[in-house]
Amino acid sequence: MLKYANFDIVFQEVPEEVTLAINISNCPNQCPGCHSRYLWDNIGKELDTNELNRLVEQYKSGITCVCFMGGDAEPKAVADLAKQVKASHSNLKLAWYSGKNELPENVSTEHFDYIKLGRYMAEFGPLDSATTNQRMMKRLADGRVKDITEWFRRNKHVEILEVEKNPTV
Repeated sequence: MLKYANFDIVFQEVPEEVTLAINISNCPNQCPGCHSRYLWDNIGKELDTNELNRLVEQYKSGITCVCFMGGDAEPKAVADLAKQVKASHSNLKLAWYSGKNELPENVSTEHFDYIKLGRYMAEFGPLDSATTNQRMMKRLADGRVKDITEWFRRNKHVEILEVEKNPTV
């Protein structure tokens, strides 16, 4: 059973999307240096179809994307929930942040527009680091998958320049 500890509306996890990011607990990866260690425990509320529909309905007017942050203990359940969201809210993008280096072969990713792969390894840094081992993939309209990890580095640089130009931000 998938459980989620919390959620938030975020702006930087998925490129150019306003995202309902759902933090799924019971993470089997337990990466050293993890910034969300509380998600290692099997805590929170069950994330089933009804609960996911409730969250999406509550925030659908202000979001463009739903992102599952974790869920590697039950990847098929994550894929099934993504399929359900796509069927009932075709206008929303779907994303999955996985801490695995590869997704399981028996899990369909056809309902995801974005998938982040890779364990967090402090020595390589997060997605916006030039040395990151993690990758953000985007499914293109023709079904091909493109690595868009570079977007995070370019976007980080722009934000730093904007803050330097306007220190009141």
